[in-house]
Amino acid sequence: MEGDAPGGGEGLTLLGLWASLFVIRARIALNLKGLTYVYTEENLSDKSELLLKSNPVHKKVPVLIHDGKPVCESQIIVQYIDEAFPNVAGAPILPSDPYDRAVARFWASYVDDKLYRTWVPIFRGRTAEERVQAATQVVAVLQTLEQAFKKCSKGKPFFGGDSVGLVDVVLGGHLGWLYATEAICGVKVVDATKTPLLVAWAQRFCALDAVKGLIPDVDRLVEYNKTRRAGLGLPLLLPYVELQQ
Repeated sequence: MEGDAPGGGEGLTLLGLWASLFVIRARIALNLKGLTYVYTEENLSDKSELLLKSNPVHKKVPVLIHDGKPVCESQIIVQYIDEAFPNVAGAPILPSDPYDRAVARFWASYVDDKLYRTWVPIFRGRTAEERVQAATQVVAVLQTLEQAFKKCSKGKPFFGGDSVGLVDVVLGGHLGWLYATEAICGVKVVDATKTPLLVAWAQRFCALDAVKGLIPDVDRLVEYNKTRRAGLGLPLLLPYVELQQ
């Protein structure tokens, strides 16, 4: 829960950016634990002294500051929240069984190593064709995650089983940008004909109280993408399907 005063968690501040899938992960984890925290929106064109001091290596969001001590990198932050606040409301994000934890960490790493890196050219690609090629590869990665969901969930609603786990949080942070991909490049990557289990999972995940209001609207993300591309000196591209008409 975002707030101005500490509640379930003493002295928690999160430095972030509304559009960042990595920040969204951290916010979801804080909400799942029912922790009250102060959220500070950063301007990445004019980074605050607090951000630069708290993350001097990467100078990036998110940064969680707990009692004056910074924790950086989104997956590390999510796991830190789970470990630092084991007795607050909400189920554990990481499973108790060592093997199940290892499996969850494997697939969480896969999301960043494969899904995120494959998706980046959709955001930064210089041609419409490059974007479409990346989107096609994203679909293939999601099909692998469809099979992972089948195994990890064991027929239950989430990767974590009955409750949200690490893979749910890590992949869930991507959903806004995955939904926006169709508007950006003309390719629907969240497609019930190709990944029906993931589509149903995404609907359940977005309906959670801990997630509501955190997944940005598609239109807002599309405009943000245009602004960022302009700032990076990249061409403004129409979706590939529009170019073919």
